[in-house]
Amino acid sequence: MNKSSGPEARLLVVDDEPNIRELLSTSLRFAGFDVVAAANGREALAAVDAHSPDLAVLDVMLPDMDGFTLTRRLRAAGQHFPVVFLTARDDTEDKVTGLTVGGDDYVTKPFSLDEVVARIRAVLRRTQPLDDDDAVLRVDDLELDDDAHEVRRGGVTIDLSPTEFKLLRYLMLNPNRVLSKAQILDHVWEYDFNGDASIVESYISYLRRKIDRSPDAPALIQTKRGVGYLLRTSEKR
Repeated sequence: MNKSSGPEARLLVVDDEPNIRELLSTSLRFAGFDVVAAANGREALAAVDAHSPDLAVLDVMLPDMDGFTLTRRLRAAGQHFPVVFLTARDDTEDKVTGLTVGGDDYVTKPFSLDEVVARIRAVLRRTQPLDDDDAVLRVDDLELDDDAHEVRRGGVTIDLSPTEFKLLRYLMLNPNRVLSKAQILDHVWEYDFNGDASIVESYISYLRRKIDRSPDAPALIQTKRGVGYLLRTSEKR
């Protein structure tokens, strides 16, 4: 991240509507961010190469490719900075799709500029590397390297989005401890998503598919029905 004397972070704003793009860009600059704007997916990809943003605000509906396709292309190219989607519909399917492709949050149009700024700052906070004496966490054959921002299980590297990484880190810091959805929301998202616990359920589901995908290895992420989730070590099985 940039030093405190400079911009808070460099943001990429992608929206094909000129009025919204200009309003967002101006407001985010006023809030202390460095902002690069793009009108479509092609311009966005070029802007990423040229400016290396810390976070992207992507409209889901773009003229050449939708925001989900653009995010898939960015992730496939090794770009793992966080993404906040702008969607015109408060649609559960859109939210789940956004999580699936590696998005970190979403804002529904029409939106409050204060809300957009608050959510951007919350995402940036939760996706920054955290300072610890031991940067590598280990639970059984699962390793999380905080400095390198890498996760491995059985020596095989697992690709996670920034929020998936933070969620797994929270679980690994609390092995064999049941964490409620409220605790996870508070720690990982730092606000309550208006009580939308389905966000936690979706992230746990996608994280489980990545971490526990091998049929030869025991499942680490467990559900305590009606209570929450935990990372159970082999010694507690």
